[in-house]
Amino acid sequence: MKKANLIKKSAAFLLGLAVMFTTVGETVRAEELPYDTYNYNYREYIVMTPAAYVPSGSVTGQDLGITSFNEPQDICKAPNGEIYIADTKNNRIVVLNRDMTEAVRIIDSFTRDGVEDGFKTPNGVCVSSNNQLYVADTDNKRIVVLTPEGEFVKIIDNPQSEILEEGFDFIPLKVTVDYADRVYCIAKNAFEGILVFENTGDFTGYFGTIEVKITLWEKFWKRLASKEERAKQQLYIPTEFTGIDIDSDGFVYASNIDSAGIQGVRRLNPRGEDVIQKGENENLGGDLQFGVYGDYGGASEFIDVVYRGRGIYSLLDRKRGRIFTYDKEGNLLYIFGGLGSQQGTFTTPVAIEAIDDQIIVLDAYQNAVLVFAETEYGSLINDAVGLRYDGDEAQAIEKWEAVLRLDENNELANTGMGKAYLTAGDNKKAMEYLELGMNRKYYSIAYKRYRNEILTQNMNVIMTVIIVLIAFMVIYNKFLGEKIRTKLGRKPKQAKKEGGLS
Repeated sequence: MKKANLIKKSAAFLLGLAVMFTTVGETVRAEELPYDTYNYNYREYIVMTPAAYVPSGSVTGQDLGITSFNEPQDICKAPNGEIYIADTKNNRIVVLNRDMTEAVRIIDSFTRDGVEDGFKTPNGVCVSSNNQLYVADTDNKRIVVLTPEGEFVKIIDNPQSEILEEGFDFIPLKVTVDYADRVYCIAKNAFEGILVFENTGDFTGYFGTIEVKITLWEKFWKRLASKEERAKQQLYIPTEFTGIDIDSDGFVYASNIDSAGIQGVRRLNPRGEDVIQKGENENLGGDLQFGVYGDYGGASEFIDVVYRGRGIYSLLDRKRGRIFTYDKEGNLLYIFGGLGSQQGTFTTPVAIEAIDDQIIVLDAYQNAVLVFAETEYGSLINDAVGLRYDGDEAQAIEKWEAVLRLDENNELANTGMGKAYLTAGDNKKAMEYLELGMNRKYYSIAYKRYRNEILTQNMNVIMTVIIVLIAFMVIYNKFLGEKIRTKLGRKPKQAKKEGGLS
């Protein structure tokens, strides 16, 4: 079954590519983009779209007047707009101004209890809402907490708990902090979930463990296998998280690599439950169609996630260097980016961040921050989704109309128009757009409401017709029916008497 699905996906992927290059190749060449911009229709076929974001430059250590970055692994925007980079192999944190035109400071050491200390391959960086700097100091096996200027605050290390395995080795990779200064950490080989620490540094437990699903087929063969064969088989352990971010309400967005390409991100509530919404196709795994073999074969592999506000979040796919953006309802808004050697493409993308109307990506091989600017098309979609999130349906309609002028076949825009009209109470108009958007779920809702609306509006007429029909039936049975029976030679009342026993 799995092999058949892979073959099906490969065939659909090749078909999608054929459509892509035969229908809109000239448009892509005209825009001179180093990558294709596309989405998927309701049949899960590739359809080309205008670009939501385009390359607008890059930032390297040389551009900033400092030594080159050396395999940087994480990037973070502080509340004041400054950009923090975990320059991993240089064992330092580089802080840039909001425009990324200047390195305002470099933090490569700090004083702890009167002794100079430093980092060893820091992989993760985060600045909390109260402007404290958190560094996942990986090879020192600790989280270092500093002021933005680099003054020592505290160390979080060596978590102790009965729930931790004996000999657990704490190797932090990524870190984020919520509004209560609780620390969420992705650690190497911590398959049980994200580690959570109180603001005091005390370890409180795991968070958001990914449930392992084993098919009946796998269970069957595992029972039949010998002890030696079972030892060679894949261990059914939870998947590690790869990237992490948090919104202002304390919901944690965590990316993970899903080999099936179904769900590569989770939205975890304060109890650690995944409450993320999925779209019509129940898929949050990136590319819906992909080749099976080759260097770029297989499902998307999300390495990082950034929550951008108003229900919008973006995921970075290291497999093919693409950025997938979803809304709160799980709808795929747009796709852009790619691997390559051209300017604006990635080699080894490792982290993603959003700055105002820009998206920035950290590339560990290029030792650079790649910057992508929002286009009119991308701005309209972001605004429309944001307005719907805010409950401003009237303004959302205007934005979706503008999207359709740029991309008339955009199913998302048609669906957005339909949802907006549905909320506004114009069910007939909603049905028209939802049909164009191929959204069966909301079309069914609009249809039922429109049907009830028609019934309510014409209730007097309907009741009059029913009364007339009832009256007609009464008259028919009383008079016309009697005449018909008489013509047929039947007299019901006499027949009743004659039919008795003599």
